[in-house]
Amino acid sequence: MEQEEAAAREDADAQLMYRIERPVYDEAFIRSQLLSRRENSTTLRERLAHQFRCSSKRARAAALSFLPILTWLPSYPVKQYLFSDVVSGLSTGVVQLPQGLAYAMLAAVPPVYGLYSSFYPVLLYTFFGTSRHISVGTFAVVSLMIGGVAVREAPDSMFYVLPANGSNMSAVLDVEARDARRVQVAVVLTTLVGIIQIVFGLLRFGFVAIYLTEPLVRGFTTAASVHVVVSQLKYLLGVKTQRFSGPLSAIYSVKAVFSDIASTNVTTLILGLVCLVFLYAVKDLNERFKKKLPVPIPGEIIVVIVSTGVSYGLSLSEDYLVDVVGKIPTGLLPPAAPEFSLLPSLVTDSFAVAIVGFSMGISLAKIFALKHGYSVDGNQELIALGLCNFISSFFQTFAVTCSMSRSLVQESTGGKTQIAGLLASFVVLLVVVAVGFVFQPLPQTALAAIIMVNLMGMFKQFRDIPTLWRTSKIELAIWLVAFVASVLLGLDYGLLVAIAFTILTVIYRTQSPKNAVLGHVPGTGLYCDVDEYEEAAECEGIKIFHSNSSIYFANSDLYVNALKKKTGVNPEHLKEARKARKKQKEKANSNHGSPPKICVKYEKQGVSHAVLSYNGQLGDRHSKSDSEETVFLEPPHTVHSIVLDWTSASFVDSVGAKAIKQLVKEYAAVDVRVVIAGCSRSLLAELDTLQFFSGVMTTDMVFPTVHDAVLHCRDSASHPTAAPADETT
Repeated sequence: MEQEEAAAREDADAQLMYRIERPVYDEAFIRSQLLSRRENSTTLRERLAHQFRCSSKRARAAALSFLPILTWLPSYPVKQYLFSDVVSGLSTGVVQLPQGLAYAMLAAVPPVYGLYSSFYPVLLYTFFGTSRHISVGTFAVVSLMIGGVAVREAPDSMFYVLPANGSNMSAVLDVEARDARRVQVAVVLTTLVGIIQIVFGLLRFGFVAIYLTEPLVRGFTTAASVHVVVSQLKYLLGVKTQRFSGPLSAIYSVKAVFSDIASTNVTTLILGLVCLVFLYAVKDLNERFKKKLPVPIPGEIIVVIVSTGVSYGLSLSEDYLVDVVGKIPTGLLPPAAPEFSLLPSLVTDSFAVAIVGFSMGISLAKIFALKHGYSVDGNQELIALGLCNFISSFFQTFAVTCSMSRSLVQESTGGKTQIAGLLASFVVLLVVVAVGFVFQPLPQTALAAIIMVNLMGMFKQFRDIPTLWRTSKIELAIWLVAFVASVLLGLDYGLLVAIAFTILTVIYRTQSPKNAVLGHVPGTGLYCDVDEYEEAAECEGIKIFHSNSSIYFANSDLYVNALKKKTGVNPEHLKEARKARKKQKEKANSNHGSPPKICVKYEKQGVSHAVLSYNGQLGDRHSKSDSEETVFLEPPHTVHSIVLDWTSASFVDSVGAKAIKQLVKEYAAVDVRVVIAGCSRSLLAELDTLQFFSGVMTTDMVFPTVHDAVLHCRDSASHPTAAPADETT
């Protein structure tokens, strides 16, 4: 027993102690005695001159910021990194090739443009990007958004022409003219996306990605996956249906496919299902044995090569009417200016594509940067993606971002830098320049299978729903709204609705803060919610009000109302009680007869009580007669001070400041003093700018801590005419 007591004493001695003895501080004392602002002696002209001053150091920093490759390429450890980057680059290029062909179908352009989009942007990102591991190129969600715009601006109905021989045959769809127009739309959209991203990057708008909260992005990308799968059903089944865009396009597409399901091409369906099963099995093997496999099994390129060989050997296109990729021109196209006359109708869509593309890129870049111990610059990433899209659009590409599946391949196969991405782009270049014609017999159903299997990871995001249900109902609502709105309204309008709803949730949270009356925990300087903690006891005569929000135009009235309700001290009620009491006193003085009964109401623990007083005698209210006059009065209040705890307030605007000053006036009229505690220095600077400390508000009513404010209020109540004593804590 003695040993345990000795051990307890040793623990107490070893415990860190917090001891302080000082006067009670208020803001007036702090400003006059403790703190003084630094004088800013530089003029505006000097600051501007310093900002625009050019030096070799600043020029070097600007060059390294604009071309991040210069920060790591000169010190590139060839012996340590080169082999890993070569293996990673070849592996990523093998995956990038079939994905480029497949995602071009989503973008509603011929497959070769997916190869162009898998070469130029990847090459450019090597020089301008700050991430060492993400794989830039075609991506399903962005490609589908571009395809929706292309189909809307160049629908099939615009390109039906009558036969040249003038016969009575029905109009024929001019596929070449339609595809050429859709390529123009996709290219112009990409140009505009690049401009927006570059401008946002130069204006340091990299922070915009924070407004695309993770539940929103995951709900949106899950909905995009639904759109992608629906769009690929017709290729998997081999049926001929038109492509829909806009609100309810997914429903219309499913209806069109099932309406024409009787015309399913059995050969196409069998080949597609075989590819689906094989790709899923390979993906599962890669996932299970990823630690044992030196490189992932390239299931996609195997499917492309084998299905192309089968299609060519069995003449599936001619004999079984299986849709194939078709002509793939050899070589690169010369640069050409986009058709800028299309710009006005694409502005809204370009903003949506630019923001979604950047948010996907920066989120993956941050994940890999955190894992491998380096940093990425959000603003430079915006500029890099913008340059990739803008410059590449002159070479007939469509908008790109990073792909999750390819980035995982690039990182898991040992990629150390963007040299891996550079080599992956050269793999695609080799196909475009030399062997592109080999893939002309490639069945479209194989590409549809590749797309669908690559989206398996996206559909796993449905697991977020039970998790969010347990952790945050508001984030669950954001996820569901983003998903449902994007599925029903389309990706463009769905994104806008999701962002608007997210902003509304922020407003809701500021409009519904948690309010509490704080009490002192004995023996400490801590103040906690009296409703939540048994140890917290209210200070006699003092109400400490805490709200975990700032005070501004949208919630200033709510703050004031919550204060009056939570503390139970309402100036208007107190004024009415005073008036009634004064009137009753005057009436009693003028009437020498029997005074009327006075009923004093008070509340305790939520139960209302009424006690009658008649000639000094107390009695129950049920004993009064109907002829007796009864006056109900509020009891004299015992609260002399209210402390506003502003430790959680990050800002106060002019409307909020006026509301607080008016509140101070109202309470002063009923002899209740209001003081403020816990303001940060930045918040105090804002209050100075708003000229808050004038009239009824002075700096000696503001205290650095709640404990300072409580000690001051307690001393003022006990010595109402004396100056505040130097209390100690």
